Amino acid sequence: MIILKRRHLARGAAALAVLSLTGWGTLTALSSPGQDTAAAATTVWADEFDGSAGSAPDTSKWRPEVKGDGFGNNELQYYTGTTDNIALDGQGHLVITAKKGNPSGLQCWYGTCQYTSGKLTTASTFTRAYGHFEARIQIPRGQGIWPAFWMLGNDIGSVGWPNSGEIDIMENVGKEPGTVHGSLHGPGYSGGNPLTGTYTLPQGKALADAFHTYSVDWSPELVVWKIDGTEYSRKTKADAGSNKWVFDHPFYMILNLAIGGNWPGSPDASTTFPAKMVIDYVRVTSGSDAGSGGTQTTAPAAPSDAKVIRGLGGKCLDVDAAGTANGTKIQVYTCNGSAAQKWSFSSSRSLRALGRCLDVKAGGTADGTVVQLYECNGTKAQEWVLSDAGDLVNPQADKCLDVKDKNSADRTPVQLWTCYGTANQKWTVSAS
Repeated sequence: MIILKRRHLARGAAALAVLSLTGWGTLTALSSPGQDTAAAATTVWADEFDGSAGSAPDTSKWRPEVKGDGFGNNELQYYTGTTDNIALDGQGHLVITAKKGNPSGLQCWYGTCQYTSGKLTTASTFTRAYGHFEARIQIPRGQGIWPAFWMLGNDIGSVGWPNSGEIDIMENVGKEPGTVHGSLHGPGYSGGNPLTGTYTLPQGKALADAFHTYSVDWSPELVVWKIDGTEYSRKTKADAGSNKWVFDHPFYMILNLAIGGNWPGSPDASTTFPAKMVIDYVRVTSGSDAGSGGTQTTAPAAPSDAKVIRGLGGKCLDVDAAGTANGTKIQVYTCNGSAAQKWSFSSSRSLRALGRCLDVKAGGTADGTVVQLYECNGTKAQEWVLSDAGDLVNPQADKCLDVKDKNSADRTPVQLWTCYGTANQKWTVSAS
């Protein structure tokens, strides 16, 4: 590999202004950060769980699944259909309650059941292909606790699982109190090997501490997961490889609170019962073109003049999981044409994607300073200039955007570093 010597940048605005933007064209101002370009959403199904305390949920929307067979996971609960385990609280919530004990002597796969809980589905009341599926939930905490909001293909009775497909919108296991899992299961990628992504709350917070909104945007060849509006994972038909993509037909929704099983493990002395999963609402919405695969999204669309920026190993400069939260990781990743890899210069020399700016953390100038996505604020920490030698330079630090450890593997972060003209500091810009 030929290593080009860097053309050192003279300090000062005049010198920066005359740098060639080869392959980029003229600087172009963008629309305001955070602009919402989502299509108008139409509610196609919803339950706000209004009703008197102790009453059962609306049977025109939900039906309980009653059994205790372990569900292929060696789970320990018996799902009842009674208001002891599934009831409204009179304050606009559905509460699924898992209890220790079994006064009725219900039988499970392992003998007399140790726990009872609840599971609701829309299998016989509502199915749909594509759209935005969302629930606001406060999950319980504790070792062995396994709450979930998920979907199954409506053809499961004829083709079986996993050929029917499964979309897990939210799963949590109590031993990971701050982490939500979102997954796809299908033929060749199921059980312990799904197409999956996770998000962990910052600062050691637990999901059980508060309500959170869990959602997916589902279109014919793409599923996107979000927590509280922040995208943390997306899976496409290409991710299934040679395996069949089975997310092309109606699915039904499921809410349940499992206890124990192969993944979470069993409750222990630290687990407190009863455990309550509190659901504020479940809503299904669709953009005007959802029937043909459109999805609702809150992320800004890439400007029409946006370009891709390729670096080491031909990988693209990428916003991790297309997140828009302040501090989102910037990395190199296999080029895929997504909005997370579309960048534009503004007239203020900021470099923008997803309505946010490429930012040097805390305005640092030291080698190794993190480069992140952050709300555009006009500071010098967000100024970047592309030199005619292919360097992306932050003029304040007079240092280069650098792929950490000269590693071209997917998800390798970028950083600020003294410009040496090495391959991991060279960037090219193109339309696609």
